[in-house]
Amino acid sequence: MLYSEFKNKKLSMLGMGCMRLPTNENGKIDITKTREMVAFAIENGVNYFDTAYPYHNGESELVIGEILSHYPRESYYLADKFPGHQISSSYDPATVFEDQLKKCKVDYFDFYLLHNVYENSINTYRDSRWGIIDYFREQKKNGRIKHLGFSTHGSIEIMKEFLDEFASDMEFCQIQLNYLDWTLQSAREKCELLEGYNIPVWVMEPVRGGKLANLNEADTARLKALRPEESVAAFAFRFLQSVPNVKMILSGMSNFSQLCDNIKTFSNEKPLNSEEKNILFEIAEGLKNSIPCTKCGYCVSGCPQGIDIPRMLEFYNEMRIAPTTNITMRIDALPVSEQPASCIGCENCVNICPQNIKIPEHLADLVAISKKLPSWTEISKQREEAAKRLRGE
Repeated sequence: MLYSEFKNKKLSMLGMGCMRLPTNENGKIDITKTREMVAFAIENGVNYFDTAYPYHNGESELVIGEILSHYPRESYYLADKFPGHQISSSYDPATVFEDQLKKCKVDYFDFYLLHNVYENSINTYRDSRWGIIDYFREQKKNGRIKHLGFSTHGSIEIMKEFLDEFASDMEFCQIQLNYLDWTLQSAREKCELLEGYNIPVWVMEPVRGGKLANLNEADTARLKALRPEESVAAFAFRFLQSVPNVKMILSGMSNFSQLCDNIKTFSNEKPLNSEEKNILFEIAEGLKNSIPCTKCGYCVSGCPQGIDIPRMLEFYNEMRIAPTTNITMRIDALPVSEQPASCIGCENCVNICPQNIKIPEHLADLVAISKKLPSWTEISKQREEAAKRLRGE
């Protein structure tokens, strides 16, 4: 197993994410299969486990806590998260934190994150009514949190705004990072930003929810020609192993086969050369099939609604790859007048666009795709109700 050094701790570079644990026919976590996977992971050097309050509607904390309770506490590192991105009047920090410790059967968390700091949640985290930052500073001081950090799907601007205010409290940051999002979600620039604040990177979505582990036949053949012994997924992990400042790579493994393949990949170092990296970036560009917006900004000055059109087209390109609520929540955070649905189809933007992009059509498509997904408010409500049922409320 490859390891990284962090604050005098030896962390397995492969961490077990507990958001996509194996499930049974009823959609509940298959505890037997999960227990077998955890045992195999630990036997092969994995020592980092990552869960969160809403994962598996609150069931993830219970299951991983029960399984890990049979191992010496000092033999593993457990990470959990505070759900400030879906907070309600019943989600005060103390109530949630005490509940999490109880569910996970531990007295402290090795790593604890402010979950998903983004455009709509940043003010919740800094709001004095909740006292979130102050509360978790105190828990760290008392030794109930060993290391405090945050995760984010937000923009670089939001990350910088948060870091300018709280960087002294944050020891690590978890971002979506892979060779597709290196450019699609400006992950490269996010890594550079964090390095500037001397904050190490934790990786989530290394294979983009499985997309980078299941390429088309032609792209698979290109990779296999380079390294016949490696799986397609291994190339995504090899790319991340060479990114500076990355200390932890989390994989949400759903079955034993994925776990075995990942452990094989992390058993040794086989850095990608420049040719191999360039091929990955070529594959990423093919996956995008994106609208060719150059972000010149001409369209914005002519929009009577004041819509940030380049940003909306960026969202649209990502939705075309894989529809995700991470985008809808960022759209929902905007004033209604600036959301894509406010486009009146005047085509001022089309007339001035150097790339001749049919912008109103694409904004309409973005709205249509978004409507097929549950809103972030609906998701938060469902998760909260499920969590209450687990607590017997």
